[in-house]
Amino acid sequence: MGQRIVVDPITRIEGHLRIDAEVENGSIAKAWSSGQMWRGIEVILNGRDPRDAWVFTQRICGVCTTVHAIASVRAVENALGLQIPLNAQLIRNLILALHGLHDHIVHFYVLSALDWVDVVSAIDADPKATAALAQSLSDWPGNSEERFKAVQAKVKGLVESGQLGPFANGYWGHPAMALPPEANLMAVSHYLDALDYQRKADMACAILGGKNPHIQNLSVGGVTTAINLDNETALTMERLYWIRQLTEDVRSFVQKVYLPDVIAVGALYKDWLSYGAGVTNYLAVPDMPTDTAANTFDLPGGTIFGGDFSTAKAFKNFNDPYFRDNIVECITRSWYQGDWTRPPFEEDTIPNYTDFQEDGKYSWIKAPRFQGRPMQVGPLAQVLVGYALGHKLTTQYVDDALARVGALAGAKVEPQVLQSTPGRHLARAIRAAILADLALAHWDRLVENVGKGDLAIFNPPTFPKGEQRGFGFHEAPRGALSHWIVIQDGRIKNYQCVVPSTWNAGPRDDKGQAGPYEASLVGNPVADPERPLEVLRTVHSFDPCIACAVHMIDPKGEELTRVRVL
Repeated sequence: MGQRIVVDPITRIEGHLRIDAEVENGSIAKAWSSGQMWRGIEVILNGRDPRDAWVFTQRICGVCTTVHAIASVRAVENALGLQIPLNAQLIRNLILALHGLHDHIVHFYVLSALDWVDVVSAIDADPKATAALAQSLSDWPGNSEERFKAVQAKVKGLVESGQLGPFANGYWGHPAMALPPEANLMAVSHYLDALDYQRKADMACAILGGKNPHIQNLSVGGVTTAINLDNETALTMERLYWIRQLTEDVRSFVQKVYLPDVIAVGALYKDWLSYGAGVTNYLAVPDMPTDTAANTFDLPGGTIFGGDFSTAKAFKNFNDPYFRDNIVECITRSWYQGDWTRPPFEEDTIPNYTDFQEDGKYSWIKAPRFQGRPMQVGPLAQVLVGYALGHKLTTQYVDDALARVGALAGAKVEPQVLQSTPGRHLARAIRAAILADLALAHWDRLVENVGKGDLAIFNPPTFPKGEQRGFGFHEAPRGALSHWIVIQDGRIKNYQCVVPSTWNAGPRDDKGQAGPYEASLVGNPVADPERPLEVLRTVHSFDPCIACAVHMIDPKGEELTRVRVL
């Protein structure tokens, strides 16, 4: 056995995640992913009115603030065979696109960039050379020598004060940090810009959703966002154009800052393009439906197996049996009562904590499988599926981004290199660019439809006697999310959430198949086991979101321990 590394907790994520890894000869030989909290929402929902489920489920997380709400109302509507008006569909699409833009920007700059960017090194940069570098990547107005001088002075002040604030506890000077000082200064400046532009996406989302986090405008059957162009208490043209302006601002940031930055990081860390692939089975669901029946979509979804693009198969609609009939969850290695593998409709959620047993149960997270196989979900899955299926926007952005990576790296770069740790970041930036374009396109459709005199936003649901089953899916920022509901006489009989970080962070199953986090870490280099930066790089590339529903305390409610975060 090699050296054991335990990173607990993984920070700069939502929730509580522990990673164990064995290091042999400078690389990771084996890894375990352990979710350190129990999500009890499913139990809370039993017996409740299905129309209320979305309000509860979106409280699973304050980061993925809109996604569980959207998946929940879709699940109930699916169970009832209920279509929603076109305006409601388009308003939901705008919300999910705006939330995705906010989330992707925050993930790279706030949660992940510090794995690649040495902030302290920025004080050694030449601001003039930094401006030349940044201007070679895009014509963003903030890429000026004056701006970089001001940011450098701010960083220098923090360093000299001994209080780095949000940049504290980083692995500055780590041997795996490879960016030149000028690239580090550029990235720190763009980090500060990102704080403003993620806020603009949030503002636009709140205008439609009533508030954010936790939007308030959804309902089974549509939305509650009243449209009245002559009433200031409703959605007016003034508010619609405010949303459009904010979205255009965010799209400009994505195209001129976020995407170029990720391209540059990928090129400057080109050796990392061979690390972190892990599970190369991919699953994404279609989203941004363009009709009331949800038979056509502007975002593609489907599956790929073994990294082979020729195996791509699309999901066709919200009722597709290819999706519904092939998903199960396994609890062989999870802290739940029993040892079963079941489809979500047939699951139960009975917690049974033991302790961390690397050859037994070691996580609160279940292990989802599609046709018996682990699947990687997230922006990488959606981009690869879209590319394999010939989705126009995806193909356009992927080809352009890879050509730019290749130009900076001095080598031809094929789409297969996206199956890597930096590739996940590039796929997420590409998805952000696609979402920005589609948000504006769906804004146009909404305004056009309203202009025709259609103000409908809601179709009332009716709950018949007996049992109804339904599932609702949504391609959330972290990947394929699905909610599964069994309704009996108008009340919830069973409810299960199969979430993106369950797919990715899940433990081994009854066949010993590792989950995507675990598989992606194997083979990663580790330069300094005392400072496992490389572990964080790959885990963060998935954008972990381990829902914070339960915190671990003793029976008296007292805190058990405090840890110094990494």
